[in-house]
Amino acid sequence: MTVHMELSHDNHDVTGPVRAPLPTVRRLPAYLGLLRKYAVEGALTISSASIAAELGLEPIQVRKDLQITGLSGQPGVGFSVEALIDAIELFLGWDNATDAFIVGAGNLGSALAGYDGFALYGLNIVALFDNDPAKVGTEIHGRPVFHIDRLIDLAWRMHVHLGILAVSSTAAQQAADLMADAGLQAVWNFTPVQLKMTDGIIVEKVDLAASLAVLSNRLATAIKDKRGVHNADE
Repeated sequence: MTVHMELSHDNHDVTGPVRAPLPTVRRLPAYLGLLRKYAVEGALTISSASIAAELGLEPIQVRKDLQITGLSGQPGVGFSVEALIDAIELFLGWDNATDAFIVGAGNLGSALAGYDGFALYGLNIVALFDNDPAKVGTEIHGRPVFHIDRLIDLAWRMHVHLGILAVSSTAAQQAADLMADAGLQAVWNFTPVQLKMTDGIIVEKVDLAASLAVLSNRLATAIKDKRGVHNADE
């Protein structure tokens, strides 16, 4: 039986299909972006030390992270850039396009629908859903907007398993329940609500508030430290 997971940035392990520490999984896209840049520049091989230097990591950490892809580097040579790209994409499931629905066609949902970068990660936004008559029947960045009442029917007919939740906080749980009824197996939650889902639904919460809190705290500390140095020089 699939185990329900509410993934947060404080968790360290993933149970289920992905069996790797979450910090490792979250670093893999950075590796992939760097490798794609090297591929465009014509590089054939790359070492873990070079990756570490580019991304500000320790070489041993990079080597441990890349071990989960099953690809081994050659001593004195490193990794084949193309082979490592393929290995990371395969591990992340980005080697084949994954269709997804966006529930919520407001500012956030529209912005997500228009983000072309998703294609690089194997994500294909098929359609959006909303209950606003002004939006239903229109297109956003070339994607049709359907009434939310059609979610269940279209999810089953189109075999879509991933839903992106971009509604208001007050509508989040109700929309998530509808996504579960539609047979969606994974929800990418862009709302601040901690969803209560049935077993078998994988939920990844994008916690913008937590990320902003870290950024703001670091900025405040940096400003305070700079002022301290300035005052000491006077």
